[in-house]
Amino acid sequence: MSSSVKESNTDALKRALFAVKDLRTKLDTLEQAKREPIAIIGAGCRLPGGVRNLEEFWRLLQNGIDAVSEVPASRWNIDEYYDPDPDAPGKMYTRAGSFVDDVDKFDPQFFGMAPREAASLDPQQRMLLEVSWEALEHAGYAPDKLNGTSAGVFVGFSTNDFAHYLRQNTSIADINPYSGTGGAACVAAGRISYVLGLHGPNFAIDTACSSSLVAVHAACESLRAGKAQLALAGGVNLILIPEPSIYFSRMRAISPDGRCKTFDAAGDGYGRGEGCGMIVLKRLSDAQRDGDNILALIRGTAINHDGKSSGLTVPNGQAQQAVIRAALADGGIDPLAVSYLEAHGTGTPLGDPIEIRAAAAALCAGRAQEHSLIVGSAKTNFGHLEAAAGIAGLLKVVLALQHREIPPNLHFKNPSPHIPWDELPIQIPTKKMSWEAINDQRIAGVSSFGFSGTNAHLLLSEFSESSLVNGKQLSVTSNQSTTALDTVHCSLITFSAKSESALQELAQRYERHLATHPEVELADIAFTANTGRAHFAQRLAMVADSTQALRAKLAAVVAQQNSPGVFSGKCSESEPPKVAFLFTGQGAQYAEMGRELYDTQPVFRAALDKCEALLRPHLEVPLLAVLFNDPHSDPVSNDEVSPPQEKSVILEGPSPETGAM
Repeated sequence: MSSSVKESNTDALKRALFAVKDLRTKLDTLEQAKREPIAIIGAGCRLPGGVRNLEEFWRLLQNGIDAVSEVPASRWNIDEYYDPDPDAPGKMYTRAGSFVDDVDKFDPQFFGMAPREAASLDPQQRMLLEVSWEALEHAGYAPDKLNGTSAGVFVGFSTNDFAHYLRQNTSIADINPYSGTGGAACVAAGRISYVLGLHGPNFAIDTACSSSLVAVHAACESLRAGKAQLALAGGVNLILIPEPSIYFSRMRAISPDGRCKTFDAAGDGYGRGEGCGMIVLKRLSDAQRDGDNILALIRGTAINHDGKSSGLTVPNGQAQQAVIRAALADGGIDPLAVSYLEAHGTGTPLGDPIEIRAAAAALCAGRAQEHSLIVGSAKTNFGHLEAAAGIAGLLKVVLALQHREIPPNLHFKNPSPHIPWDELPIQIPTKKMSWEAINDQRIAGVSSFGFSGTNAHLLLSEFSESSLVNGKQLSVTSNQSTTALDTVHCSLITFSAKSESALQELAQRYERHLATHPEVELADIAFTANTGRAHFAQRLAMVADSTQALRAKLAAVVAQQNSPGVFSGKCSESEPPKVAFLFTGQGAQYAEMGRELYDTQPVFRAALDKCEALLRPHLEVPLLAVLFNDPHSDPVSNDEVSPPQEKSVILEGPSPETGAM
């Protein structure tokens, strides 16, 4: 064989090897992307016990509050439907449940909706709109700025009480163009994307009690596949009519006292509850790149079905084991690294023992008693939220991870005799306890099982100063202000709402928040209020040099008193105001005018650079040299000064109807 042929063959072999290596690298990248952690960067909720935000939810959990109450008269006359006899036809044998306040209140104009359309709107749709808006603001994203993006929406939605309510309380002549869209599950998800102008995937998911956790699973898959850059996920459940409770009474699924006595010998069924929760999700690498406030990480997810168990609604322990193992495999997590399990835990004498045995089989093989798996359930605080149960449990875990504390599991007095406690390295926390890390990690599982047979399991971990992405260690991007901005002694803070009364209430909420969180930095407050909130017609602006000064100005606004550095007014909603910087000359200019803006503000800097380039052929001295009075200096380049990345301030409390939070 000639040398030229040999060289040709060698070159071909090298090219083939390089091609194989390139393909292998691409395959590894794709496989790693499938396992990338998903960052939870914002959340909103409405839960029993008067809970309207995460801060209030944590107080309820930490203090072991039981939020069960008698059925409100605004829902139905409990005396008319109650009978302690479980066999009484047309009756329910419980007077209790867990309910959310003010589900009949809604501000349709805030979402650009006519009052007539709102009257036909399922309160579950109303609540989803409000909580989704709050979740985005909690994440530091102005909801109106997402218009045209590929953000996705994934909603667990399982009941249609409101449609039945309308049929019972209206006539066929009352059917209007909004009757269908007001009650459709698909529109519950679709309306969020419509209001916000989102073009990403959009699903309403009904797998009964596992709906909201399946929705989160679907959102994570969509993000990992690159089908969405940001996702809203969660679920909702409201109890508006008595018929479903009568049905569950016939099933003997309901607890007479309306409480989930999870894992206890007294467990006799579950208490019905209602609520809503939505979270904002991004791929971890994207969240770190964008300087987002990361609450926790979703490391692995899985769903499956019971298949042919001993009955349609009977849990399948083998399937529950399988779904937990699949989530572990998805996240590449060792079962013994999981230290807490937020159980489905409805408090039924059949379901609880099956779940505990399945969890032990999947997570406790080889586990020492001194490192017991801690198991609890938020259902002991406010019952089973059905389609919203999974997201409520997930939010509990997020809060526990942030506080590194596990709240108490209520109503656990006498361990269920159907569970072999002595054989299982499992602990039920009856009081709040410190959450100890395993190998410097805190990892928790969240389970949710639907009575249709669909099971879901997610694995969450806390977010530390460095986290794994695609098998690589990534450092956290600093969210602190740049040194250049630190020289600015005053900040401009803007607020807005759709009415004067809403603006007053918003100012009051900010003032209360600053009173309980004096540690918040002024620059971070300004950054969040100015860039992470939608801006409406009724406006308020303040100049302050400290958080304390801002709080004093807010207090003056609430008291309707004058205060220096406070400006208010109303702008046109159809033509929002524009911002311009005017350098007039004619004696008004001064040396270095605009220099600090140029050095610290990328948009302003880019505009001036463009102006200089356009004017360079027409001026003897370059524009920037004229402005900055130094023809020998080279202005700061765009690459030398990075955009400032302040922290998003999480302000708990304001709801959409009060204005921009």
